[in-house]
Amino acid sequence: MQEILKFTKSRRSKRIVLGAHLQDQTLRKLMRKAQFTQFGQKNDFARLLKTRNITTYFNKNVPYYDYNSLYKEWWHKTIEGEENVCWPGKIKYFALTSGTSEAASKRVPVSKELIRQIRKTSIRQMMTIPDFGFGPEFYEKSILGIGGSASLNRIASGFEGDLSGIMQARLPVWIQGTYKPGKKITQIKSWEQKLDALAVEAPKWDVGIVAGVPAWVQLAIERIIDRHNVKNIHEIWPNFNIYVHGGVAFAPYSESFKKLLGHQMQFLDTYLASEGFMAFQSSHNKLGMELVMDNGIYFEFVPFNENNFDADGNIKSNVQVLTLREIEKEVDYAILISTCAGTWRYLIGDTIRFKSLETFELIITGRTKHFLSLCGEHLSVDNMNMAIKKVAAESGLIINEYAVAGKPHEGLFAHHWYIGADRPFDIAGMKQKIDQYLKELNDDYVVERRHALKDIFIHQVPLHDFYGFMKSKGKLGGQHKFPRVLKGKMLEDWDAFIAHKLIVK
Repeated sequence: MQEILKFTKSRRSKRIVLGAHLQDQTLRKLMRKAQFTQFGQKNDFARLLKTRNITTYFNKNVPYYDYNSLYKEWWHKTIEGEENVCWPGKIKYFALTSGTSEAASKRVPVSKELIRQIRKTSIRQMMTIPDFGFGPEFYEKSILGIGGSASLNRIASGFEGDLSGIMQARLPVWIQGTYKPGKKITQIKSWEQKLDALAVEAPKWDVGIVAGVPAWVQLAIERIIDRHNVKNIHEIWPNFNIYVHGGVAFAPYSESFKKLLGHQMQFLDTYLASEGFMAFQSSHNKLGMELVMDNGIYFEFVPFNENNFDADGNIKSNVQVLTLREIEKEVDYAILISTCAGTWRYLIGDTIRFKSLETFELIITGRTKHFLSLCGEHLSVDNMNMAIKKVAAESGLIINEYAVAGKPHEGLFAHHWYIGADRPFDIAGMKQKIDQYLKELNDDYVVERRHALKDIFIHQVPLHDFYGFMKSKGKLGGQHKFPRVLKGKMLEDWDAFIAHKLIVK
């Protein structure tokens, strides 16, 4: 047994060394490409490139940024059309983020190199599909992408829009014949009109793979089923065998998806953001998504704890930043990324947890600003998702959407849960079950429920009100996601929107 453990440890160490080496190479390539940009010159990339341990010197000499600081110092010049700011040449495309943390969308530069990065990683994921054992005919089926509008807005420096729209506008010729729903439908800006057009055309396509954010894919499939009066989507698309999802955790949608299907399928997770394609799940990945270490993105990891982040999820100064060599399993990290679009040491806002250091498989556990710690309960979105999944499974409910907010209560604090289910439920029972499961999942929550976290309240909200709120914010459909944690202006707007509609106990 001792020899087996030594072998396993040695094998794991070799994998970590290889992954770290690939990341070192990636960082050098990025810095070499950008050394003569304004950013590269200010941060002395030419000198840093001569150092042997480049990751250490990069960490010590280059500041890290969130969106506001990077925009204020650098990206505003890129958006105004200035060349060679953070990346060589002129950036012509800007992805509008989904804006779950704040009301306003943000413009993220998308270089031609980043477009290639996303395309190359997408192909890598697709290259693993043969391992599922489908017959040769499956690879002739269509791929349906349900995303934002491909109709881009012209701005002074180029074009802006959803990342999915930017990618669809630049599809390679070889995939255009099989990629659906086609240019005419993808350019429709109205989500409702796009759903109707999808439903009309759906029987004409032989779809094998669907990709998109779970909430909007589910709505699209429901619209198709209703329009054609069938029992499930496989009566329309019998060869639909793979769903590639991302953007939010799939767990809350798993039960409702089952009701839309006629047979079992493969579900693959992706970590594709406006800033790049960072990880994906393949037929080989059982624990999570495998980090992409050699394709235009350099990763650094900040332990997500009180030493490095304040109570609002803002990163502090002089935080502990780790490389791939130093990460551990089952620890929540916020990610800093440097990419082939001039995104340098950028706090992307997601938190992740590695489930394997042999394959670098990870799961997304939440957002740096999408957690609740009013009084030290440290409740993550991952905790919330797991509690909702357990409640739904035990009660037979389908819970498609939910959100949680923390508010003052009787001089201390309370959590307010807003839950959209497929039918009315026992609110008192729901409260008891959620509280119970969170206590099983989170020791800090247990402590604070005895002290400062005095109560939790359950609000039953019709599912259509979640989508109605997104529509009121101009974020209906495409890549937009409903925030799991409501804070600040978003919470104020939500409270105003549903004040007269709540069923409260």
